Amino acid sequence: MDPRALLEQAFRAAVGAADPLQALAAYLPSGRDLPAGRTLAVGAGKAAASMALALERHWPAEAALSGLVVTRYAHGLPCRRIEVVEAGHPVPDEAGERAASRIAALAADLGPDDLLVALVSGGGSSLLALPVPGVPMADLRAVTGALLACGAPIQEINVVRKHLSRIQGGRLAALTRARVLALVISDVAGDELSAIASGPCAPDPSTYADALAVLRRWDIEAPPAVAAHLGRGLAGEIDETPKPGDPVFARVEHRMVATAHDALRAAAGVFEAAGIRPVVLGDTITGEARDVAQVLGAIAREIARRDSPFARPVALISGGECTVTVRGRGRGGRCTEFLLALARELEGVPAAWAIAADTDGIDGVEDNAGALLMPDSLARAAALGLDARRRLDDNDGHGFFAALGDLVVTGPTRTNVNDFRAIVLMPPDRP
Repeated sequence: MDPRALLEQAFRAAVGAADPLQALAAYLPSGRDLPAGRTLAVGAGKAAASMALALERHWPAEAALSGLVVTRYAHGLPCRRIEVVEAGHPVPDEAGERAASRIAALAADLGPDDLLVALVSGGGSSLLALPVPGVPMADLRAVTGALLACGAPIQEINVVRKHLSRIQGGRLAALTRARVLALVISDVAGDELSAIASGPCAPDPSTYADALAVLRRWDIEAPPAVAAHLGRGLAGEIDETPKPGDPVFARVEHRMVATAHDALRAAAGVFEAAGIRPVVLGDTITGEARDVAQVLGAIAREIARRDSPFARPVALISGGECTVTVRGRGRGGRCTEFLLALARELEGVPAAWAIAADTDGIDGVEDNAGALLMPDSLARAAALGLDARRRLDDNDGHGFFAALGDLVVTGPTRTNVNDFRAIVLMPPDRP
């Protein structure tokens, strides 16, 4: 058994469990649930194109269907009935703004007998970018970029985004008179509907005060137009986002198509079939990538020393979106940052392998999903003159693992249920 191949197989299983082409059909309406009027599909996210294609494949041929979805550049797929537009991620751009404006107009044109199918997945916060009046796209880009660089968690970033958007934070649902069916692929710890793609069809419990508090907490100096808009909201001069209990949500139904937990359980099955005990630590393990590596590394060291709390062979499986505070000039994403920090934590631990990869196929802004850690990674790096500490200080996990030939490259998977991590610990006498 090759632990490296096993880790890659487990990652493929995790991604497969969240593939809309396999999972979406079971959540579609049929028979009497089909609308008397039109069906409009709209959506945004890294999985938007594959969700749209799955919807087309399984929608009755005789039933009307049209729509528009926006996905990340290079993530599109050829659809016949639903238009697919590509736009910027993780920082929004004008292509996303134009698509979001069209989506808002299409949704507003629907009537009570129609059905709005919202295809919601991770990445939609950036891709469904329609700034409020008075806030130019350049300012929204600046705020988003600053929040991403400082290491703020995605839930807090989305609090700000929702209060600068005409379509997120439940406002898409409020725009239309139609019945709304939101099909969701979750990339958020805890599967919180209001945080996934900034919850275009979900009640928003956050406030303008919360958005301003996020900017203060992370020491973000907002452009004047952004500060002015949030200040007017705080003063009650602008309507809040729709809150829980708002009557608009009486005609909205959410169906969760795929989650991080589904992906982790699929990966666990791969390890179990190989005779390795899978331990799913959870799909909500978040925080600074280096801190998460320190905690998981400590658990792994305890297992290696005492076969406690789990006996080897064992696979520690976890998910959740880490953050990275960018201080260097390297090319690392959060998965390679985690793995490089873990390499230092596991130095001297025998027979330890690990993988960290994003299920969307893109770690940060690079073309890799993540990377693999081998028992001899640090030794091979030293032979190449690579200093792991310096690379970590420079946020250059990508460069470190690229030099070793240990990047995981899948290309766009067109789904996203957050990061996948697994640490495999074998008895020293077993390969």
